[in-house]
Amino acid sequence: MTAVTPVTSADPLVYLTVSEASRLIAARKLSPVELVEAYLARIDAIDDVVHSYITVLADRARAAARIAEAEVLAGRWKGPLHGIPFAVKDNYHVKGVKTTGGSRLMLDYVADETSTAIEKLEAAGAILLGKLNTWEYGTGTGEIYHDLPFPLARNPWNPARHTGGSSTGAGVAVAAGTAMFALGSDTGGSVRLPAAATGVYGMKATYGLMSRAGCLPNCWSLDVVGPLTWTAEDNATVAQVMAGYDPRDPQSADVPSYDLMAGFDMGLKGLTIGVVRDLGADAPSMDPDIVTKLAETEVLLSELGATVVEIALPAPLSKYRSVTGTINWAESLSIHEQDFMERSHLMGKALKDKMTSGFTVRAVDYVAATRYRRQLAVTTDAVIRTVDAVLAPCTFITAPTFEDQERLVKFTFGSATSIFNVTGHPAISIPTGFDRDGMPTSAQIVGRYFDEATTYRVARALEKAAGTRGLRPAL
Repeated sequence: MTAVTPVTSADPLVYLTVSEASRLIAARKLSPVELVEAYLARIDAIDDVVHSYITVLADRARAAARIAEAEVLAGRWKGPLHGIPFAVKDNYHVKGVKTTGGSRLMLDYVADETSTAIEKLEAAGAILLGKLNTWEYGTGTGEIYHDLPFPLARNPWNPARHTGGSSTGAGVAVAAGTAMFALGSDTGGSVRLPAAATGVYGMKATYGLMSRAGCLPNCWSLDVVGPLTWTAEDNATVAQVMAGYDPRDPQSADVPSYDLMAGFDMGLKGLTIGVVRDLGADAPSMDPDIVTKLAETEVLLSELGATVVEIALPAPLSKYRSVTGTINWAESLSIHEQDFMERSHLMGKALKDKMTSGFTVRAVDYVAATRYRRQLAVTTDAVIRTVDAVLAPCTFITAPTFEDQERLVKFTFGSATSIFNVTGHPAISIPTGFDRDGMPTSAQIVGRYFDEATTYRVARALEKAAGTRGLRPAL
């Protein structure tokens, strides 16, 4: 049985939420220097167990913390992220810092640019602690081959268990308290799956809302970036800073700015929530504890005043998964073909297998998949627009052990995350409790295009009603 424990006074700073720490910093009751030192000490104490980091930027973080402290003391508080420590998946570029992508091919690569997301966060006063663990080039099926240059990130609820991928270190860092918030990237679920595995919130916003400029690409037409946080409020706070048009990203959505936290604490009365119960006859089986927690969440929505209706997606899960596979294989190979042809001996098996799969995709298959993707996006949107938000499954099982390859693949491919990469709708992975082994369970809240506000509103109401955010892993 995995241990689940309340937060204790032994870890007062690293277990603060972003909003709690922000209020203390603004009131000059907490120094950014003190907060950063607490996180660096936490990393030193436990990261040899959970392996959330690839690179720790201690000197850079300390220098930024001193600047933030001076600014706050001078009355120049920049807002809710000022002085808040965060970390990023190691596919985000930081000028002058190594970006490894978790790969031997990039061990010596030093970036000459900084990603737009990091630039925005640092401009808001957030403090970068370092670069987080990831599957190689942010890709994989879930299978573990123990052939990458860095130790596997491990789940803080039970280090023998999977972290979700490919943003493996991001979920771990937030849950274990080695970063106050983290950034990942999501092509078929790689923000939401780690969030589900580690019991945190992971947002995949509307496609194009957050700039991907300065991030190592995996699949141009599916990639998004997104935050992982301990609470829904923290997630919305970070996302608000990250959102916005960026000419550096050709797929960035040129839409007017809007408030991602509008109506955040208004509750659910008057909202209609659609529930997806059937994902097709060929969908993988769902663990009983996941089924129970989804049913409890549905009941809770009703108790909170929402009208709950069942909705049906226009295609089974397998169709969405097929589209993402075809597009992802082809586009990934187009990005990394030269490396594969010249240096495949340095690649891990998972990446090599994906590159090989890319060679099997014919041009006609890729074109057909992109056309069908558009059809699925339009027909799925027609369903989602009939309600205010949607409750859907996230993973069908909880985080498996590293030895169980079949369940590792099922955790990744047997999930409902890829649906909303195909369609581009905002979708946030939310924690719903724990299974009988003490591992986190999850669901997704999905919104209309560019309506992250309602998505966060639903997540917030459920979070407040559940009251489980005081529980942390017992490392």
